[in-house]
Amino acid sequence: MAQFVVNSTSVENIISSIKEGEIAIPEIQRPFVWDGSKVRDLMDSLYKGFPVGYIIVWKNPDIRLKNGKVSSGKRILIDGQQRITAIEAAVVGQEIVDSTYKKKRIIIAFNPIDEVFEVWNPAIGKDSKWIPDISEVFDVGFDAWEFVNRYCEANGMTGKQSEINKTLMRLMSIKGINLGVTELSQTLTIDEVTDIFIRINSQGVVLSQADFAMSKISSDDRFGGNETRKMIDYFCHFMQRPSDFEMIVANDTEFAKSNALQKIKWIIHEQEDIYVPNYTDVLRVSFTHIFHRGKIADLVNLLSGRNFETRENIESIAEDSFHKLREGVEAFVNETNFKRYLMIVRSAGIIDASLVRSKNVLNFGYILYLSLKAREIDTNIIESLVRRWIVLSMLTGRYSGSAESAIDYDIKRFTEQDPVQFVRTTEAGELSDAFWNTVLVQRLDTSVASSPYFLVYLMAQVKRNARGFLSKQITVQSLIEQRGDIHHIFPKKYLQKNGIDNRKDYNQIANYVYTQSEINIKIKDDAPCDYMARMKQQVSGEGSFYGGISSMEDLEANLAENSVPIEFMGMNVFDFQAFLDMRRTMMAKYIREYYEGLE
Repeated sequence: MAQFVVNSTSVENIISSIKEGEIAIPEIQRPFVWDGSKVRDLMDSLYKGFPVGYIIVWKNPDIRLKNGKVSSGKRILIDGQQRITAIEAAVVGQEIVDSTYKKKRIIIAFNPIDEVFEVWNPAIGKDSKWIPDISEVFDVGFDAWEFVNRYCEANGMTGKQSEINKTLMRLMSIKGINLGVTELSQTLTIDEVTDIFIRINSQGVVLSQADFAMSKISSDDRFGGNETRKMIDYFCHFMQRPSDFEMIVANDTEFAKSNALQKIKWIIHEQEDIYVPNYTDVLRVSFTHIFHRGKIADLVNLLSGRNFETRENIESIAEDSFHKLREGVEAFVNETNFKRYLMIVRSAGIIDASLVRSKNVLNFGYILYLSLKAREIDTNIIESLVRRWIVLSMLTGRYSGSAESAIDYDIKRFTEQDPVQFVRTTEAGELSDAFWNTVLVQRLDTSVASSPYFLVYLMAQVKRNARGFLSKQITVQSLIEQRGDIHHIFPKKYLQKNGIDNRKDYNQIANYVYTQSEINIKIKDDAPCDYMARMKQQVSGEGSFYGGISSMEDLEANLAENSVPIEFMGMNVFDFQAFLDMRRTMMAKYIREYYEGLE
């Protein structure tokens, strides 16, 4: 069976189909990124009959209505959105919405004498030889004969009416030009369509399943889907650019009057930078926690009314799915939910976005929080489980590979089993003594500073209020928040001068600590045994060198807070490998104590 059919249809029909919602545009393609010159060139190509490429659409499944009739599925525009939007802007005069949510016109002018197109400018607007805005020509009430006579009179072209009329008719025929349309079969899966998009798109834009889902939501005009899409879209936008609030409200007056805006406007007063979700994150969390499924392809199917047992598409399922999704989105953007979840995140020691490499770790943490809250589980238990699960996920790389499959597996287990028991079972299997004593120590043998194991170590230091290396008062948390220095305990230049010049060796994370920049500068390139000898003098009252620590007891406590062995104070380059081994073991023990204290 063919997976696609190739047809042709007029520019006018395509524009009409998009306006009437028969063709939807995936979210990833929505911003109009062409400048005026590209729109001008497209008009010129259409006018001259040059090929402008195919557009590609994917037909959604048909759906059975409540009255027993079948409603034909809408089509999603997979490739060609910029060209179609450009035609709408120039020919129909439709405003486009740019990436800053500002509405604007792209006006294309035409000179019938020279048969050239140009982007409108004030000079063209004053020149009688130009049609300043070609959209006027395509207006239903446009009188071609009157225009030709007026044009010829204004430009001293008496007797040239026939020539100008031919040119004008050629311009007007643009709406009737046929474009090639490749329609992908509704039997194709989202994975297959995504792969097709990636293969055909020369700019390498990745179209995800979340984009198809957002397109499905935004094209809905029966169950409030478009308003739900705007809640997601604007919530994410306001988090990053709260200053755009007034502009968006002014431009989208219909949404401004809705209750949906009231549910999200609180975010413009926040300065959140730890968990800043994009629309894919909001969609995933909202869908997964409310439907107890982790695969976005299932959401598209449900919004299409999919009955997974009979494989029919039924309107009542679609209606219920849209309403449930709205419920999930409202739970996500709820001010109380969002802020309480972030309190839990911070209570685990995550005080900066740089401490979490995988957004899906935080996504699932929020999924878990919302799911457990919906089940009315005790608040203290929720906090403990969410904290532990976030850290467990980081330590085991749970969502770093096939994240969607892992999310689908986990939400089903949390739903079907007692959540406390599921966490304990997972801990027993993945965080055994062997993990803490051997596996984690081995994984700390890396030079990647963004390693999740080093990040969890820093989280542990934050949680336990550890001070920076050799600091009397300044904490690791303060240093992270103020973008302090990561210092090489065995200075890099010292190691290089002594033959250890491979960056994978001197940049081992076991050789890293956070410290004050002034301490880092004073240590310079000295051997540990040398700069620590000065620290011994300092605690004996024989001078002041680094950080203000004034007793041996406090110095030893500081080294312990940074998992640095006491023996380090007498070490030189020959002890470097032994030091790394000792510190990795101490870091792993420090992380374990931190994790086991996350109650």
